Amino acid sequence: MTEARSRTYGAGEVHHYPPEVLSLLVDAIGRLCRSKQDVLTFLRGAGVSGRTMDELSSQIATEPTSISKFAIVRKVLTVLNDEGDSGIRPRREIIKRVCEFEDFSRCWENDRLEAEGLVARLRQVVGIKDSFTRMKHERDRELDRHRQDYNARMAKKRLQQERLLEIKKNLSLLVTDPNPWRRGKALEGVLNRFFSAAGILVREAFIVKGNEKEGIVEQIDGLIESDGHLVLVEMKWHREPIGQAEISPFLVKVYSRGDARGIFISASGYTDAAIATSRVALHQKAVALAELEELFFLLDGDGDLETLLRAKMTAAIVDRNPLFRPPRT
Repeated sequence: MTEARSRTYGAGEVHHYPPEVLSLLVDAIGRLCRSKQDVLTFLRGAGVSGRTMDELSSQIATEPTSISKFAIVRKVLTVLNDEGDSGIRPRREIIKRVCEFEDFSRCWENDRLEAEGLVARLRQVVGIKDSFTRMKHERDRELDRHRQDYNARMAKKRLQQERLLEIKKNLSLLVTDPNPWRRGKALEGVLNRFFSAAGILVREAFIVKGNEKEGIVEQIDGLIESDGHLVLVEMKWHREPIGQAEISPFLVKVYSRGDARGIFISASGYTDAAIATSRVALHQKAVALAELEELFFLLDGDGDLETLLRAKMTAAIVDRNPLFRPPRT
């Protein structure tokens, strides 16, 4: 019996010998050992000790004919079975020693062939048991991996929900802020956190400087990566709808950046002129318009921000519709 097999057997969901194995061990050990004292020596060598062994030793010494070799083995193994976890080590060792037995010359002549057959049968039974045990262990490990993956996904989902709930709370608080400048600056940070929570790469607000005389040339509210494209983001929270005067500078920023795209987010909607100007710009650049209300709607449900941005950009490029509003379900 291999070392791996000896470690596997008895370490599964049950911690005792099944009836077939117990019977095979009783018959085999009773024939492998010539005398009752040899039986006790074999069992002690496998790590069996305690009151039962002492009692049997005394019984053999005082009343040698009162118990057979087979009865001794059965009594000891039955006690071992009842010991649960504490008996695992000697139970394994007994199995190992019997299955590895090779020198049958020490058996009584009449027991030799039967002993060899019992050992061979025990090896076969234990081998089958080990195979099923290994299969069960593998299934258990696979189930455990699935449980771990599921728990990790659930933990990630809970964390995502908590992040989105906090973002929604922050957006709701901005509605009550009477200071338009402070409200606009705070909007940039909240929306950038929303992009980040949605798994969209974000570079937060930054400025572009010219030479010493020019100073700050541009201020960019945010830069994201969507569908492999860089997208400039402008966010405004004005009292009135965004008009052509606010859209045009943004379009200039997008025009000056190669293949970059643009998305403008407004908390107050757009004028017809702003929409028309954006539509004209679509002949040269991919530009989409979004409304803060759409993001509130996503936060209220299970919508996906990346999906919304992709739908808007597709409508802008394919249909020349800068202000596409996906149907809400």
